[in-house]
Amino acid sequence: MDYFEYKEGNLFAENVSVETIAQEVGTPVYIYSKATFIEHLHKIQQAYSQIDTTICYSVKACGNINILKFMAEAGSGFDIVSGGELYRVMQAGGDPSQIVYAGVGKTDSEIVEALEADIGYFNIESEAELENLIRLACQQGKQTKAALRVNPDVEYKTHAFLKTGKKETKFGVDIERALKVFSDYGDNAAVNLCAIHVHLGTGGKKIDPYVEAVKKALPLIDKLRSNGHTIEAIDLGGGYGADYESNSVPSAAEYASGIVPLLKDKNIKLILEPGKSICANAGVMLTRVLYIKHGGRKKFVIVDAGMNDLIRPSLYDAFHFIWPAKVDQKFVPPQREKDLHLDGTEVVDVVGPICEGADFFAKDRALPEVKRGDLVSVFTAGAYGFTMSSNYNARGRAAEVLVDGDKFSVIGKRETYEDLIALEK
Repeated sequence: MDYFEYKEGNLFAENVSVETIAQEVGTPVYIYSKATFIEHLHKIQQAYSQIDTTICYSVKACGNINILKFMAEAGSGFDIVSGGELYRVMQAGGDPSQIVYAGVGKTDSEIVEALEADIGYFNIESEAELENLIRLACQQGKQTKAALRVNPDVEYKTHAFLKTGKKETKFGVDIERALKVFSDYGDNAAVNLCAIHVHLGTGGKKIDPYVEAVKKALPLIDKLRSNGHTIEAIDLGGGYGADYESNSVPSAAEYASGIVPLLKDKNIKLILEPGKSICANAGVMLTRVLYIKHGGRKKFVIVDAGMNDLIRPSLYDAFHFIWPAKVDQKFVPPQREKDLHLDGTEVVDVVGPICEGADFFAKDRALPEVKRGDLVSVFTAGAYGFTMSSNYNARGRAAEVLVDGDKFSVIGKRETYEDLIALEK
């Protein structure tokens, strides 16, 4: 699953004690395992090796430039959703031809930047966006490729904010409407509309919705081809589950077992945009206990990280396994799960210092007893952790550390007070 494990009661990232990192770098801190990133990428690459597949890692999930660099070196393309993410990928040495650009609100300047970079595909979300892309490509004297994002209207069990494949979303067009879009725009010289993009959402735990989406998309592709359109690729997006709880989602091979047979003889390239399935378990957020507080029947563990550092529990009611970084051997967790109750644990709320009632990481969670100064690890924090962090309450963003074997390096410096006001002077 990942390279974070307890050795004699002490949490290690690969071969480095997280306590050593905290002593040198401070807390809160995001700690990433390079080996976990690479292993998860390689598993996806291997799972789909029977067909022509491009893996485009989703930059929005965890976009530190140092991570993007070694992902590019490992053969990954990139899924981007902004001009800033394009800049990050280019600075990291990513191959522009292996970039797909999604998002419903691309600005003119962002589109021009992507045209100038000669990216692989624009993922088109509406007729209005396609018209604008054609206009700008003509102005720039550029030719590019595009995939039309189609909503297959597949039920996908996840948080309501994370569903994107139903008809009633801001993303893409109805599958019934796709034929008209190709009829109206599929014959222009500037933008080669030659692919279908399907993205269901994020956080799913079953392969069935993906299989259903492919089964709905294939007749559309056949119809488009019979109408004279060249459809060279299908982009199945991302959203593949990550193990926030141990062994709770399908593996890359299991996803592939349902998808590859459907596409194997269809003379079509596959594009995948995995994010959290690669990086979620590749990172933890390490925080330190500030105070223990009793309020009524509640016991609160107050830590130095806040919702500005990791907003997922507050925003999505997301579960993250939380455990002390140093425990007696009897408290080494056998697995990571919501309802893990070991003898001797106590039920607490783990909360931060932000002036918001929503500033929490766990409620009514069983943990071994901790005291002021102890380190606590928030697991599976590599995806949408640091990238969604903010300076709320005028708090500097956390440091980021990359572990590679028995070495670690700071790949994102902790923000200072001066950093907070640098752009305001």
